[in-house]
Amino acid sequence: MSDLPRLRRLLGTPDTAWLLERAHRRLREGRPLTGTVTRKDATAGERSALAALVGRTPGSGGTVSVRLERIDALLRDSGACPDGLAAAVELLAGPVVPLEAEREREEEVWNRVFVPLEEVCGPHPPLARWCEQVRRDGRVRRMAPGPEEASALVEAVARVVAALPADGTALSGLAARVLGDAHALDDDRSVATLVLGAARLLGGEAEGSGAAWRRRVWASVGVFKDELSSTVLVLGLPGDPGTATGRALLALAGAGQPAVVTLRQLVAEPDCVHWAGTRVSVCENPAVVAAAADRWGARCAPLVCLQGEPSAAALTLLRSAADGGARLRLHADFDRGGIRIATAVARQVPWEPWRFAAADYAAAAAARPGRPLGGAPAPTPWDPALAEAMAARGVRVEEENVLVDLLPDLLSTRGLGRP
Repeated sequence: MSDLPRLRRLLGTPDTAWLLERAHRRLREGRPLTGTVTRKDATAGERSALAALVGRTPGSGGTVSVRLERIDALLRDSGACPDGLAAAVELLAGPVVPLEAEREREEEVWNRVFVPLEEVCGPHPPLARWCEQVRRDGRVRRMAPGPEEASALVEAVARVVAALPADGTALSGLAARVLGDAHALDDDRSVATLVLGAARLLGGEAEGSGAAWRRRVWASVGVFKDELSSTVLVLGLPGDPGTATGRALLALAGAGQPAVVTLRQLVAEPDCVHWAGTRVSVCENPAVVAAAADRWGARCAPLVCLQGEPSAAALTLLRSAADGGARLRLHADFDRGGIRIATAVARQVPWEPWRFAAADYAAAAAARPGRPLGGAPAPTPWDPALAEAMAARGVRVEEENVLVDLLPDLLSTRGLGRP
């Protein structure tokens, strides 16, 4: 049996703690207790303690060394620990858990962290792949200091994902209802960062970043974020009289007046427009809407205005139109911004060019010389020749300059909402 008091005097003092720690580390790493260990910048107490342990005069240098085999033999021969150094380490420092076994147990704990999210995502292959990526890429480990905190984070994410898509609810309301905290899905929360990845897949949104992108992602799964500030300008939409928003659209279309529709209305009443069999014209600038209202009034065919970069409300409306059977045609400024806008819309919904091809640009640029075309060139997949023509001519043509061409296309000859 070991002589524990003597063992503590020999190896369990503050001045021999470094030696005990080195031996303990080797055992945890699965390495043998052999070879020399060295202590640099040893204190006078550490030099004296090691000298007393091995029976030699303390040195004056700052570095001390000793072979572990010598310590093992000393402990056995002295009777302080007949089973040697390895047993002494466990007596003084507690059971030694091999690092490999500890890593395996920790990995198993981390694997269990993701079970709630895997159960929610499993039935949906795209979400299942996303969940697997989240589990493997380490983002949750970077967000949470340990498995316990990570478990709470992932459980919250799973609960929100399970509640999507929502049927027209405010982001704060969703957070309060599902997580008990109205701010739990704010932009700076880890839960929101993770949920957005799943929501993007559920809503069919492209990867992106920024406030506008986050609004679009939330809107694509029926959640309001800044639901009143995100709007879309329309004219002549065939509203559904069975909804409040539809009745308002019908009234304004009948009066020949444009309407501003909020994201809140579109998410809360997704069927507020009769889209089937309708051709919808999409423009970039409000000037087109104003001119169409002046020219055609109640006879204007369905027109949607993006007002520059498409908002969450605009994209939500266009997705609803495409899903409802409408055919979309799009025109924008013949400049780098217009090309960028058209490309962004194409990532969300299919559309046909509306006087927005190379021949249209060439005719407009020849008839109405515009300002120089700035910015970097960009492809025009709907008509590759358009990008070439714009690069060759080098001028921009804004929608206001081609109203004479666009307006005749907006006359409805088949009644309200039918072009």
